[in-house]
Amino acid sequence: MAKRTKYNFKAILITLIIAEILFWMLVFSVYTFLLYFVPNIRFEHPKFAWLLIAIPSISALYLAVLALKNKKIRALADDTLIPHLIPDLSSTRSFFKFLFFKLGIVFVIIALIDPKIGTKLKEVKSTGIDIMFCLDVSNSMLAEDAEPNRLERAKRSIQQIIDQLHGDRIGVVIFAGNAYIQLPITTDYDAAKMFISGVDTDMLSVQGTSIGAAVELAAESFDPESAAQKAIIVITDGENHEDDAVSAVQNAVGMGITVHTIGMGSIEGAPIPQYNRSGRQIGFKEDQNGTTVVTALNEPMLRELADEGKGMFIRAAGNYVAVNDLLTELNKVEKSELETMQFSDYEHRFQWFLFAGIAFLLLDMALARKKKNWSKNLNIFDV
Repeated sequence: MAKRTKYNFKAILITLIIAEILFWMLVFSVYTFLLYFVPNIRFEHPKFAWLLIAIPSISALYLAVLALKNKKIRALADDTLIPHLIPDLSSTRSFFKFLFFKLGIVFVIIALIDPKIGTKLKEVKSTGIDIMFCLDVSNSMLAEDAEPNRLERAKRSIQQIIDQLHGDRIGVVIFAGNAYIQLPITTDYDAAKMFISGVDTDMLSVQGTSIGAAVELAAESFDPESAAQKAIIVITDGENHEDDAVSAVQNAVGMGITVHTIGMGSIEGAPIPQYNRSGRQIGFKEDQNGTTVVTALNEPMLRELADEGKGMFIRAAGNYVAVNDLLTELNKVEKSELETMQFSDYEHRFQWFLFAGIAFLLLDMALARKKKNWSKNLNIFDV
């Protein structure tokens, strides 16, 4: 087998790109799994998660050093002499040495974040009401007649409401052409805000505004055995309304549920921005005739729903939504004693990740080559 006269930069680059893509896919998959299927996990220092952004920079630095080493090797001697001067030159060992170092850093960062897992369930009693938010995620919610757009303003309004709740249970339904439970009813406000912050218009592929389906799903999502007062808050522009929302609201009222509506957008309307895959705006939505589509708030319909639901209608005005008026209305409702199960006794699990990080760093050290005379000639640090 022919001896290497330099590091195989191209092969290492391709392998590193594939490894980087797989790494971030794994991070996203694990994070999504934890959000949806491990409700008893918390992070002691989530601010350290930003350090993971530096991981690609470490890879870039490694490639830069590798290119520099190849340049030094070429300047050191002729190709025929390199195998004699550097007999143990190995692209595979260099790559795995770096990979172990990188994994060590990743696990140390996770240890800094300090995942904690609840080990005991306890019953918590509080007084409040049950609230289901129905959030419209249709494309018309991207219109910018509410700042920065209807959907973002709606999400911030929900978070404002949550910040002023005490003891109430909340849940989230998202809807467009159909409806989906984003968060079952809970008292975990932090989890609710985290779920809401991640909502976007790509979450439901069927477009439209099926308010009736959302109200029906929300009504079914309440605990039927709970004696607490129940309220549904529908946040939408009402555009392209498709089903019989009035009947759905009337059925909800028959179940003892109050329905409030929050109208997002202006009566004058606004165009719907369109974006490419990189998130850059490429224009506005057009109809079959090439005319820019303008979406406007359907205020009469939302007022009718609030009237039928024995609730309140409020409308967003620019960057202001009168959530305090709605909170005042909610606080008038008689509170009931609520029982819920929550995890307690959260135990720190950073030790596992710290141990894994140290193990990978030790593997990196184990692969480190002993200093040779040729390394002094190269005069660059080993990778």
